[in-house]
Amino acid sequence: MVKYDKFLPVPGFKAAGLHCGIKKNKSKKDLSIIYSEKKAISAATFTTNKVKAAPVQINMENIKNENTQAIVINSGNANACTGKKGFDDAMEMTLTTAKELDLSSNEVLVASTGIIGVSMPMDKIIPGITKGVSLISNDGFDHAAEGILTTDSSTKTVSVEFTIDGKNIIISGMAKGSGMIHPNMATMLGFILTNASISKKMLQKALSHSVKDSFNMISVDGDTSTNDMVIILANESANNNTINLEDKNYIKFKKALGIVTVELAKMIAGDGEGATKLIEVNLSGSKTKEDAKLCAKSIITSNLVKSAFFGGDANWGRILCSMGYSGGDFNPEYVNIFFEGENGKIQLVKDGMGLSFDEDLAKKILLEDYIKIIVDLKDGKYSAKAWGCDLSYDYVKINGAYRT
Repeated sequence: MVKYDKFLPVPGFKAAGLHCGIKKNKSKKDLSIIYSEKKAISAATFTTNKVKAAPVQINMENIKNENTQAIVINSGNANACTGKKGFDDAMEMTLTTAKELDLSSNEVLVASTGIIGVSMPMDKIIPGITKGVSLISNDGFDHAAEGILTTDSSTKTVSVEFTIDGKNIIISGMAKGSGMIHPNMATMLGFILTNASISKKMLQKALSHSVKDSFNMISVDGDTSTNDMVIILANESANNNTINLEDKNYIKFKKALGIVTVELAKMIAGDGEGATKLIEVNLSGSKTKEDAKLCAKSIITSNLVKSAFFGGDANWGRILCSMGYSGGDFNPEYVNIFFEGENGKIQLVKDGMGLSFDEDLAKKILLEDYIKIIVDLKDGKYSAKAWGCDLSYDYVKINGAYRT
């Protein structure tokens, strides 16, 4: 199994990305189209926010179809809280894409990201879709990955290549996300493509499982979006024996998909608005998996923990405190806490009590751009990982003027 830190084109899929005029800056792409040359099996997960954008509502119905053949995505406008007009606009995006590609509208999924509560500039989007369809190609994925971005500092892509039944399988993913990021999905969009042959039931099962341990374990600012979704399409062009049971091939596929979703999730967490460092919580020794997840997510969500990491302050008390209100069951008198980075590993807490530690070494670790918080509850066999970032002055600057 080989991982690539780029989007490896998947046989049978094409894409395009372009500037259609939603964003004021003409150098920034704001519309993307992903197209499967043959009907593809589809699966998805959607935001848990009660306020759901129009594209989410449409996709929750269209994903019930066995097949999907195209996805149209815009950035710069969320098409959320826009009433019936917003719903009609999202539907028109699917209808236009379907017409241009000679598909049924229910074979098209739609995604939007950007400012909430603003009507879609359909006079720009509809011609943009027509132009985008004319541009789709096997080499269009880098442009498509650009077209889905908002405040992201860079594109987020990853691929895994492996074999099933002697057939070469590729799973490639792209994502966007930088702010309004919180467990149970975030202001993020994820699009994953594969040439594997797999049933819809097994594809949904694998995706749902992978999302729980990846996108649902990241936090930037504690806000859960109205628009987030992860969509996977499998076009079955690899011609492996169809995966329709939880057998060894399913396990292999799920492992590869897990690599893709975790890597994309880490990229989103590390690219948090104003972030200067990626923080990973590696928690073990929990009585249950749920307790482990609750404690790990609470640490990564704490604004006090995030602020301390921005300042390079080894304030371990905030970590223990955040676990205490997480709802996870653990004994504080058993807990060990470590920090780890390229400069080494240091223990700060043993059996729930602070240790005398090398402040200079702790500072060196905390000033790195990828830091691990290692927590051992010493009370069971379950573990969990979560990812987030520090909270900087720039986060407030970005979000203080996001709309204007």
